[in-house]
Amino acid sequence: MARQSASSTSQHPLIANWTLHRWINRQALMPVVCLSFLLTFASTNVQAELPANANALKWYKAGQSFVKQQKRFTRGKKRAKNVILFVGDGMSITTVTASRIYEGQMNGANGEEHMLSFENFPHTALSKTYAVDRQVADSAPTATAMMTGVKTRFRTLGVDASASHGDCQNGHLRTLLESAEIKGLSTGFVTTTRATHATSAATFAHAIERDYESEGGGCADIAQQLIEFPFGDGLEVAMGGGRQMFIPVSEGGKRKDGRDLTAEWQAKYKGATYVTDTASLKSVDKNTDHLLGLFSDSHMSFSELRDKSPKGEPSLTEMTGKAIELLQKNRKGFFLMVEGGRIDHGHHAGIAKLALTETIEFSNAIRRATELVGSDTLIIVTADHSHTMTMAGYPRRGNPILGFAGKDANKRPYTTLSYANGPGHRDFAKEGVESDSPNTDTEAFDFKQAAAIPLRVETHGGEDVAIYATGPGSQWVNGVMEQNVIFHVMNEALLGGK
Repeated sequence: MARQSASSTSQHPLIANWTLHRWINRQALMPVVCLSFLLTFASTNVQAELPANANALKWYKAGQSFVKQQKRFTRGKKRAKNVILFVGDGMSITTVTASRIYEGQMNGANGEEHMLSFENFPHTALSKTYAVDRQVADSAPTATAMMTGVKTRFRTLGVDASASHGDCQNGHLRTLLESAEIKGLSTGFVTTTRATHATSAATFAHAIERDYESEGGGCADIAQQLIEFPFGDGLEVAMGGGRQMFIPVSEGGKRKDGRDLTAEWQAKYKGATYVTDTASLKSVDKNTDHLLGLFSDSHMSFSELRDKSPKGEPSLTEMTGKAIELLQKNRKGFFLMVEGGRIDHGHHAGIAKLALTETIEFSNAIRRATELVGSDTLIIVTADHSHTMTMAGYPRRGNPILGFAGKDANKRPYTTLSYANGPGHRDFAKEGVESDSPNTDTEAFDFKQAAAIPLRVETHGGEDVAIYATGPGSQWVNGVMEQNVIFHVMNEALLGGK
């Protein structure tokens, strides 16, 4: 665009003098020279925070380089005051497509033409989700990549590939949430899984094993790290499930050290509040400075199956709204991570309907966020990894997305959605109820789509996932990106790369 503008200016009849034309070109280049100087200066300021491990440093600098290249073509955008990262756990592109159709059909349309709330975001890209030691990753290294700018190993959180069991100090990577706290911004996370589960834990914790949720293998466990978080003035918002990880065995929890971390949270912070149900969440006012919400013993319920009474669990949309309300009090800005965590669990169970309804609720939460924030907020929506669900056959336009697509070579009906592996294989079929029976209710919440390979738990997929972005910095989201670049986009937009 800059070249076109300069060209059109040089042809203007009022600019005939060649010397004047050169002077104008020099003035146009001045912002570029200044930007180059600022980028060089900023990079020298962050040297102390760079990963110490050579391999981790390679990933970090490669991500930095990608964003710098994008900035060359997208100048003039202001910095973001706030950043919200929405992670649909396991939200493959097929999941987005099927959920879009399903929501449209629930609204009385054919479905195919429908759009989820985030599909209208102006910038999109693909994210490569592999870990340093796996073609197909789990949520720990993928979340770590997005939170630290460094790819790492299978099942590890907030540490680089050099970290080893029993070593509690080395290999730690600075997360974006930690950096935001150091800069005086407000921070938080919201999830429908346990608060100590992989994706949410990657925002604040450092562990060689993602399962160190209430016991740390000789190091501080993940729940303990949340309460003892040492940066800034601590997280302002932490909401999800997993209450058992915070309370002692004597009170029905899983902690063997006898600590009640919910009580410690309230004692540690001035203006702290601890809530356990929808009613108490709604009663939280703006005088609350640090909110801990643990709404279930383990993972929260699937959105369509939860107790929606005041004593039940809040929706992801309700939690997201409350989080933004509290974080917006800080004039410096905020960072928030929101995870639709149970999309993944629906897929692992081989039940497409659970995954689709969770994705629709995830979309609702994103819509709510866009209503509450302004144009100074960068919103990124993505997934940590995919799943093996496919959409196939030749169903007619408007055919129920959870319905049958046609008949196989043996004249048995098959559904439009199926899995490459999982518990929907015929080996696991209930006696007298088969996924290919024409009388089967394929839209039941316990219906398992057919799977080609028998596994008790369906696996993740390894193909790229989508990224959707809007707001300051979103222009750097394009093409095919390594997953760790997402961190560098957010870091540049929110903190200027520092």
